[in-house]
Amino acid sequence: MKRVFNFSAGPSVLPQSVLERAASEMLNYHDTGQSVMEMSHRSKAYDDIIRGSEDKLRELMGIPDNFSVLFLQGGASLQFCMLVLNLKRRGRAAYIDTGVWSQKAIQEAQRWLEVDVLASSKDRNYSYIPQIDSVAGDYDYVHITQNNTIMGTKWASVPDTGSLPLVSDISSCILSEPIDIERYGLLYAGGQKNLAPAGVTVVIIRNDLIREDLPSDIASMLRYDTHAKNGSMYNTPPTYSIYVMGLVLDWIKANGGAQGMLKRNQSKAKLLYDYLDASSYYHSPVDAYSRSLMNIPFLLRSENSDKVSVLNKKFVSEAAAAGLVNLGGHRSIGGMRASIYNAMPIEGVEALIRFMDVFAKENPL
Repeated sequence: MKRVFNFSAGPSVLPQSVLERAASEMLNYHDTGQSVMEMSHRSKAYDDIIRGSEDKLRELMGIPDNFSVLFLQGGASLQFCMLVLNLKRRGRAAYIDTGVWSQKAIQEAQRWLEVDVLASSKDRNYSYIPQIDSVAGDYDYVHITQNNTIMGTKWASVPDTGSLPLVSDISSCILSEPIDIERYGLLYAGGQKNLAPAGVTVVIIRNDLIREDLPSDIASMLRYDTHAKNGSMYNTPPTYSIYVMGLVLDWIKANGGAQGMLKRNQSKAKLLYDYLDASSYYHSPVDAYSRSLMNIPFLLRSENSDKVSVLNKKFVSEAAAAGLVNLGGHRSIGGMRASIYNAMPIEGVEALIRFMDVFAKENPL
């Protein structure tokens, strides 16, 4: 069986052992005589799956009892508006602009409230995270994007927001390292990068932020209290994605939990960053103190844009032929990008570096 090294930013690589277990249970899950795909979400067998997945997530992330865990749909993009509708009180929020996804979140929030953009790294094409130690003001909440998938940046330390709820998109870094849940009011993540196949969105919200006194014109499906009261079962949840997420959480636990993932991810990222920093052919466009462990863009060291464009396409094509797929960089940065989420083995990074070395020798700038 041929398996490539998949560097996609999402949907992303899943642990092979998880895929093998899911395959073995595809036709007959735990002697139920049916697949989880065709199982009623109201059945006892599925209730065990969804509650088990929540229990595992709580354990691995250290989620306290005063937080609710919701399994929703619509990805992080739906949360850009859903969180606004649920957290809006005074009508003003603070956002820090660190890239494409924070921009999208800001644009959605501006439909319903006044947004103060406290800082932005747009001046240098989002190649760094602004240094903000604390935030105060008459805000309903403060929003950050913890890891910037496209730009390859991450917050090394989040700002102190005092009594203001800190809200964070953690789609591309959830369970890649430990996180202090109690510093936040709300965290949300699309599952398709580190947790599961596309379909499930995780929302972790402090219970006092789940309001029942929302305006009556907010649709039931867009209210956190709707989903909290119904245990994420107000409508049919993304059943199979939640099932696979449970298997991924088992894998994470078996590999040392969040701390084990941090050690694993630091080793992979260091290997690639060290290679880039020592290279006369490639370079990282991201400031060292802001570098992501999950998404690593890299560019060619040449000012000849026509030649670079040709070489970028050649690199991606030849890499794919060599079993290293989805390495094309985002159009806003160009070049290449290696997404090395939890499930990417270090062997994949080693194989990428070997290919990069050969490519550089065969294609002089």
